[in-house]
Amino acid sequence: VFCFPDPRTDPWPLVYSPVPVTLIFTSYLFMVALGPSCLQRRLELRAPLLAYNLAMVAWSSYMFYEFLVTSVLANYSYLCQPVDYSRSELGMRMARVCWWFFFSKVIELLDTVFLILRKKQEQVTFLHVYHHGSMLFNWWSGVKYVPGGQAFFIGMLNSFVHIFMYGYYALASLGPRMHRHLWWKRYLTILQMGQFVAIAAHSSYNLFTECPFPDGFNTAVLLYILSLLALFLRFYYHTYMKGKQ
Repeated sequence: VFCFPDPRTDPWPLVYSPVPVTLIFTSYLFMVALGPSCLQRRLELRAPLLAYNLAMVAWSSYMFYEFLVTSVLANYSYLCQPVDYSRSELGMRMARVCWWFFFSKVIELLDTVFLILRKKQEQVTFLHVYHHGSMLFNWWSGVKYVPGGQAFFIGMLNSFVHIFMYGYYALASLGPRMHRHLWWKRYLTILQMGQFVAIAAHSSYNLFTECPFPDGFNTAVLLYILSLLALFLRFYYHTYMKGKQ
């Protein structure tokens, strides 16, 4: 099943071919490499940044709701859920929210654009670029081959975490007067790492059980999540522990 595109989602925008997402990724890398040197002065962008982050809070909330409600209505299993390749109402609803989640990863590249425009180059780290760039291809393949099934758990959990993450960014964009209200940044990082642990457990469980969901996909998810967890642990150590020592 994993080797063949899902005929329901294959013709959808950005999914039909790897070319569009590859061009987006290439443009993103060029922006990261050349953007800082092309920018003459720092831009504040406080209002656009606030609007963007609030919009992402709303979008993440919508996707979390769709993932949760559709999975409940379709009686999805959190232990083993094959993809519903039918054109039933619920099957198509889950495929659509998977596509919206993939498309959100395209929009989230604006996180980096805002950092570069505001000359926050120190925040455009390898972790930042690796995470944003790789998610494009991960979810492109997810929507093209397995839009639903076990993958719903990843999208649902990540959307939930992003509600708080973009909420934090929205408060931070209001300026220095809000800094005293952002004491929970450390716990946001812990929440992000918690989702990685949950996704790793969710994916690895199916590698040792008989579940009609592609092992190749679960293996790829597990390896990718472990790489993110390692990078986030390194970030956590250098940000919250090494400095205090």
